[in-house]
Amino acid sequence: MVSVKLIAILFIMNSTVLAEEKSRFLLKDTKISVVKEGKKVYGTYCAVCHGKNLEGQPNWETFGADGRLPAPPHDESGHTWHHPDSYLVEVVTNGFTPGKNKPLEYESNMPAFKNILDVDQIISALSYIKSTWSIDYREWQENATRNDISTGQ
Repeated sequence: MVSVKLIAILFIMNSTVLAEEKSRFLLKDTKISVVKEGKKVYGTYCAVCHGKNLEGQPNWETFGADGRLPAPPHDESGHTWHHPDSYLVEVVTNGFTPGKNKPLEYESNMPAFKNILDVDQIISALSYIKSTWSIDYREWQENATRNDISTGQ
């Protein structure tokens, strides 16, 4: 009985720590100064692949000769808004990591920016992207983020 209680306590503590960790990565798409900075960061580091207007590369849903998908759009025609904040920060920070944030067989040209941008710059770029979406898409993405934080998934 004691071990069951201990496991339950550890699970709750781990879930709380995980939720707090993920909460550190919340986007700030309604904070004008963050969005303004994010637009600059996006223009400098992201637009070269994802497009000046968030449009992505042509045929982004079709694998190229190298077996990789071109850079997707970050506007509403893409799928960025399907993902919670912590996942988006993870992908920009560490790039696509097969087996961690992508299937093992998936390869991507998405680089890791952890040695180039700090977490505030990454959050600002993602906040800029999110600020361009309609209210419906932003609400959908916020629900995904809330669910991610509350369930740890």
